[in-house]
Amino acid sequence: MLAGGLVIATASAGAAQSATCPNIEVVFARGTGELPGVGFVGTPFVKALTTKLSGYSVRSYAVNYAADFMQLSSTAGARDMVNHVRTVATTCPKTRFVLGGYSQGATVTDKALGISSFMSTNNTQIPPELAGRVAAVVVFGNPLGLTGGTIATRSTTYGPRSRDYCNNADIVCGGRSGGALGGHLSYPLNGSTEAGAQFAAELVRAS
Repeated sequence: MLAGGLVIATASAGAAQSATCPNIEVVFARGTGELPGVGFVGTPFVKALTTKLSGYSVRSYAVNYAADFMQLSSTAGARDMVNHVRTVATTCPKTRFVLGGYSQGATVTDKALGISSFMSTNNTQIPPELAGRVAAVVVFGNPLGLTGGTIATRSTTYGPRSRDYCNNADIVCGGRSGGALGGHLSYPLNGSTEAGAQFAAELVRAS
């Protein structure tokens, strides 16, 4: 099951731990106005990553937050992302994480990493002692781009393990060419989710 539930690949890679603990936990925050779940960008991303991590058990978690149109719920989303990582890290000491989000969900991810948004600041972030458990961070249509930034430029801790995807025509993340909203909706169609999954899978396998 994908949206809002679990995606578990067959087989296992890595040292033994509880049978309920995956090798990789994908924590993804959906975009503004989407129904609860990992969303229309998160769904193909998680599916592609699970396929590319054959031999690993992969589970997904949909960040529980309102994703409201007023763009006021990202701090609550970041808190849920951080709390989930903490909980899983405690109960599953060998599980590693891939974090991500789309649109407002990317802002959720920024804040969980300790990156302040132009919308607001956030005091809840992944504890430093768990930073090494985060194998990769992948976001799509990140509003942080409106200030000229990316996770790579704003975080020395997570930057080398991050990838921001922003289409040229995506005005939400600072795209300049065309300015059509369609650029913000095309990540599942233009290869970005596949490329993001490949990026994350390579980091997981290398670590």
